[in-house]
Amino acid sequence: MRRMAVAGLDDAHAAHAIFAHFGISYRRPLILVRAMMAEIARASKQTVKVAPCCCLRMTADEAVLLSTVEHAQSHPRRAHTLLSDLMGTPDCLGVLTTAQAVGQAFTDLGKPLALFLREM
Repeated sequence: MRRMAVAGLDDAHAAHAIFAHFGISYRRPLILVRAMMAEIARASKQTVKVAPCCCLRMTADEAVLLSTVEHAQSHPRRAHTLLSDLMGTPDCLGVLTTAQAVGQAFTDLGKPLALFLREM
């Protein structure tokens, strides 16, 4: 997400990172992450802060995004509230549905975000 936020949706490094993580099944998560980032850019009324690509720590906004992707399927109302606060708009159902799709794609491919995130 960080590379796409900084360098654009068609960034080759972001695509390679997803390919390296998911292998031959990379296409679905890549398309869905691109769709989610485009929807965030379209719907957001305020800036979503991301750290530089070389930074090992994430911003609070990045943590909220990852948390919503992880919990969007099981707790959609909570995820919608978090996204609304993050983006400064009450209308973020497009972002919520793409976050649900991203989370489901990661889970379907055996790499749910819960494996990589500590509970915040």
